[in-house]
Amino acid sequence: MSQTAIQDRPTPAPVPPKGGLQGRSLPRWAPFGFAIVSIALGVGIGIAAGWESRIQWGLISALFFLVISYVASSIVENKRQAKDRLATSIVWVCFILAVIPLFSLIWVTISRGTKVLNGYFLSHSMAGVPGFETGGGVYHAIIGTLEQVGLATLVSVPIGLLTAVYLVEYGKGALAKAVTFFVDVMTGIPSIVAGLFILSIMLILELQPSGLMGALALAILMIPVVVRSTEEMLKLVPNELREASLALGVPKYRTILKVVIPTALGGITTGVMLAIARIAGETAPIMLLVFGSQLINTNPFEGAQSSLPFYIWEQYRVGSAASYDRAWAAALVLIAFVMILNLVARGIARWKAPKTGR
Repeated sequence: MSQTAIQDRPTPAPVPPKGGLQGRSLPRWAPFGFAIVSIALGVGIGIAAGWESRIQWGLISALFFLVISYVASSIVENKRQAKDRLATSIVWVCFILAVIPLFSLIWVTISRGTKVLNGYFLSHSMAGVPGFETGGGVYHAIIGTLEQVGLATLVSVPIGLLTAVYLVEYGKGALAKAVTFFVDVMTGIPSIVAGLFILSIMLILELQPSGLMGALALAILMIPVVVRSTEEMLKLVPNELREASLALGVPKYRTILKVVIPTALGGITTGVMLAIARIAGETAPIMLLVFGSQLINTNPFEGAQSSLPFYIWEQYRVGSAASYDRAWAAALVLIAFVMILNLVARGIARWKAPKTGR
């Protein structure tokens, strides 16, 4: 055979080493099969052992899923793939364990809250309705929540926005560090402490309970969230934009107003919406400062008001079947309110996001 023929002969493909990345692999449906087998084993062991708690069944099934995934991958594939599948399985198990309580809460709230949730419930108050009887509605609590959260937003957003601008654009030295420290401290402050602070001011100035007092306590809780979220969004604005504006002779304050804040407006809006969702469910400041009311009070500056969290606590305290139904229905309304806020925040963030070219 000539040397030319030997050179033209095709080179055989290399044989993948045993246990390498190109070896045998489990089919794509293998994790689903492992999950079914694990659930069957967990349920079977739970029934055989007489365990009534389905939580125990789920934990045993999760443990079986991890063991079966690792063992099967070690036998069919290799040790590296087995470790990778084990890590992936742990992530999925943790995700499911975190999601199950959430879906359980939503399911229970919807199933129990829809019993009395209708147009009458949303358009009437509890005026003249005994707590242990059927009837009544949540209209006065919805008004109180909207007004108190709205006032808290009007107070906290300008303060939080200006504080964040100072920390990012101007803050240096001991003052900026002190402001950052106190913002971090206020982020974890209990709501009852904010309520007690406003209550002490009310006692000193001899003020009466009103929606405004509750809104001030909610604003104290909202300010650090707005400051921290706005500060992070402003830090994400590229310095090149600031430098280009300043190079054109634009003053710094106009650069902040016309360049920096509009660029970060989507993220700032999202942070504000999340802060509103955080204070919408607070009950302790309302109990101390607003006192609650069965009547419709559209004036947040005078007289007691109700709110959705206070209404839920109030109805649950009554202890009758009708009050429990009203409490679950009000909880469903509150969840829907927070969910709408989050959807609005995501929509605004998408709308205001900087447009990127190809």
